[in-house]
Order: sequence, then structure tokens, then C-alpha cells
Amino acid sequence: MAAAATAAAGSGGQRTILITGVSRGLGRALALEMAKRGHCVVGCGRSQDRIDSLQAELHNSPSSTSEESNHLLLNVDVRLNNSVQDLAKLLVEKKRIPDIVVNNAGTINKNNTLWEVPAEEFDTVIDTNVKGVANVLRHFIPLMIERKHGIIVNLSSGWGRSAAAQVAPYCASKWAVEGLTRAVAKELSGGMAIVALSPGVIHTEMLESCFGSTAHVYPKPDQW
Repeated sequence: MAAAATAAAGSGGQRTILITGVSRGLGRALALEMAKRGHCVVGCGRSQDRIDSLQAELHNSPSSTSEESNHLLLNVDVRLNNSVQDLAKLLVEKKRIPDIVVNNAGTINKNNTLWEVPAEEFDTVIDTNVKGVANVLRHFIPLMIERKHGIIVNLSSGWGRSAAAQVAPYCASKWAVEGLTRAVAKELSGGMAIVALSPGVIHTEMLESCFGSTAHVYPKPDQW
């Protein structure tokens, strides 16, 4: 993914990359790698403690070529349209409109048959994985269209193209991401692109929730 994101960033110098869900897992690893490669990271998440920790790591990393002031990490809940709208307004004010958007924020239900998944838990998966992506697209695509360039990467999953028992809400959400991405690709203007990317099986907290102890055999986010 780091290589793919760097290729998307191109060889023309620093890019501003918005990454949702940077407080842990793949989002955190990607934020650190993109900063190390000299790009400006705008990250958001819902855990202030983890955001503060990442900010400190970005600042203290000896391999980072970007100054602390170039990175902007914020507490944003992508499930809430108003929260994402406020983020977009702030980035316009700060002249930090992203060149690349990575919709990484996501969650999974606890292993269970669909009829035993509580309605509240089902809603959380859909609100985060589907509505969260839509909220980001709603507020950032117009800004990219105005600049006539931009790349959007929506993190999908192998379960967005197949299915498994016990994780029906998650599968449904990632199938939705695949369809949403393909449809929006037909709506974008020239100079822009949107793709759904399955990162493969990675050892994250989410993977542990459904794979249990076998999650450790898969690569960790920093290796990815």
C-alpha cells in the first residue's frame, strides 16, 4: 500500500494526503510512512489519546522529512456529516485541500450470526464503513473538482468481493464500498480517480476480533 500510495502521490514533490482512521492499525501505519516519504499528512480519528500519540511520533521520527507544523491531526467522527463538513471547511481555511484522500476508517462486528448482531452494532458498522465514506466524498470531491485533480482510495476488503459467516454486517458494508466506488468513478471529471483497494489480510485489532489467536500469522501494519 505504501508503494501504491507513493505512486499515486507521484514524483512531483510533497502531496497533502488525508487519511481517515489514523488512530490505529493501517491508518496509523500509512500516516507514518507517508510522512517519512516527505508528504503532508492530514489525519483524523476519534481517539484523542491515540491522535496525540501519533502526533508525537510524527514529530519525533528521525526519518521524517516533514516538519511537525506540516502535519494536521484532528478528532473527527466520519459517521457524522457535520463533523466531516467542519473538517472540510477547516482545510479550506488552512489551504490544506488534499491531493489524495484515503478512506481508511472502519470497524467490524463481533463474530455472530446476523440475527444475533444487535441493531446498534449493525448500525455502527454501516455508519462507519459506508456512511463515513460517503460523508468524506460528499465534502471533498467538490473541492477536488474545483482544482481539477485528486485521487481517492477507499479501503475495501476481500470480504467486499466474497463473503464469510459471522461477519455479515462487515461484508455488506464492504460490498457497498465496492459498488459506491464504481458508481462514483463514472461521475468524476477528468483529472480525478477513485478506486476501492483491498489491502489483504493484516494483523490489526480488527483482525484479532474475528480471527482470534491466528491473527498473529499475518503481517503487521508497519510491514504492510
